[in-house]
Amino acid sequence: MFVTGAFGLLGSTIVELLTQLGANVIVLQRDFVPSSRLFETDAFKKVTVVRGDFEDYDLVYRTLNDYEIDTVFHVGAQAIAPIANRAPVPTLKTNIMGTINVLEASRLSPTVKRVLVASSDKAYGAQPILPYSEEASLNGRHPYDVSKSCTDLIAQMYFYTFKLPVCVTRCGNLYGPGDLNFNRVVPETIKNALEGKPLQVRTDGTFVRDYFFVKDAANGYLTIAENMDKPDVVGQAFNLSTGNRYTVLDIASRVLAAVGRPDLTPIILNQAKAEIHDQTLSSAKAARLLSWSPKYTVDEGLAETVAWYRAYFSHSPSEAAGRVEGLVSSPSGEALMS
Repeated sequence: MFVTGAFGLLGSTIVELLTQLGANVIVLQRDFVPSSRLFETDAFKKVTVVRGDFEDYDLVYRTLNDYEIDTVFHVGAQAIAPIANRAPVPTLKTNIMGTINVLEASRLSPTVKRVLVASSDKAYGAQPILPYSEEASLNGRHPYDVSKSCTDLIAQMYFYTFKLPVCVTRCGNLYGPGDLNFNRVVPETIKNALEGKPLQVRTDGTFVRDYFFVKDAANGYLTIAENMDKPDVVGQAFNLSTGNRYTVLDIASRVLAAVGRPDLTPIILNQAKAEIHDQTLSSAKAARLLSWSPKYTVDEGLAETVAWYRAYFSHSPSEAAGRVEGLVSSPSGEALMS
């Protein structure tokens, strides 16, 4: 198994599940990220780390062949919309050309039997009908959204033209233990609430999203991989989410309740630009073809998430430094600094 983005929120959760199942997992590491939740789990001790970037085609091709990879989980990406708006070229290069590298290397690798590519609900762009079904057009307009529309279409091209066994996933807004991108509403609200500060909302608070617990997402990926030998599954795109419909203020209220600080009133900045206003997903296709459904309610997912952040922020700086030192001198003896 080969996982890109393994040190991110979704990738680390996928790796954890794979290692629990006894899989031989190879991960790609561009940067040393000591705060990654992957280091907290036993999973990191069980994986092989290849240092490099999926923008390096030769490295990806060598890795797939050297380790005789049969399954690729390509979930690595530049995934933050405001960063994409600020720096569109690196985002487009990473998300589009990086995906091409992974798919082309997979096409030419004789051992690869299945490739899962992470698209996004953002690939749909703004649509007149909600929730999105997989039949909706891919209509990204802003940098991150366009990068995912392209990623999605390119993955489908590799299936229809080259018969590469690919499936595409389109997930809602992920949240869960280990997300340290504090410009996302769930971790930012938790962090601020634990510090006794109100959330500053970039939008007007009415933007609607489909909030999706990361463990349900990882389970969805594994379920798709397990079913890709079926002709009605391979080559397909699947929405994965809970189908909820929460505004930013709705989810912030639920987070504040989970933290125990419902008294903190969010501050509305209304500064967001170039973002889709309303997005929700239908996962009916995944239920029909995969018998997949999410296991966590939003409140259950938030309870587990808040508990993780309480523990994370309880570590003193010296304890955190000790954990990083222990990781750099890993049991495998590998130097992890890239």
